[in-house]
Amino acid sequence: MESVLVSWSGGKDSALALYEILKNKNYQISALLTTVTEDYDRISMHGVRRILLERQVASLGFPLEKVFISKNASNEEYESNMGQVLTKYKDMGVTSVVFGDIFLEDLRKYRDDKLATLGMQGIFPIWKRDTQELARSLTALGFKAITTCVDTHTLGRQFVGRVIDEQFLSELPPTVDACGENGEYHSFVYDGPIFKERVSYIPGEIILRENRFCYCDLIPD
Repeated sequence: MESVLVSWSGGKDSALALYEILKNKNYQISALLTTVTEDYDRISMHGVRRILLERQVASLGFPLEKVFISKNASNEEYESNMGQVLTKYKDMGVTSVVFGDIFLEDLRKYRDDKLATLGMQGIFPIWKRDTQELARSLTALGFKAITTCVDTHTLGRQFVGRVIDEQFLSELPPTVDACGENGEYHSFVYDGPIFKERVSYIPGEIILRENRFCYCDLIPD
């Protein structure tokens, strides 16, 4: 059985990728790997508090490995910090990282190229899945997720802080990918078939940053 890392954003695509990899008896999970912006103490891009991330991963029952970056981190800083952590696991015999990417070819190539320099490889269990079907499978499987960030250049701010369900998906504009694969929205999964218990939170303040990204703060309950 091969030990793997799982790239973990706390969102629905990560959860679906983890769900798929857990069904494959050829793999076991070494840790979930999350990038955290140190200045904000939150998951990078998704804006979720670290304490909720830790409760989420504890409910899933896996070790959590955090990669810290600064709020204005350059790509060089990100790659350096991530590379140090990946090298640690490579030295422990872990050679594969699981990702929840679906169709962005340039992103997959970037990941594959960077991993190859470390003698590692990527695994993409939901790659090329139909995003409409994938988004609807989230609720069909029993996962519960809430949107934590929307890009207001592509999606209205009324979509932030919403539970992802059939109504949410039916209201998405036709120009928006159902899974938000182009960065239209990000999410936090708080319950589902692979969770031991629900991660409790209270929806908090909604904040617009950079005159573009609208965040819904989730407060630990």
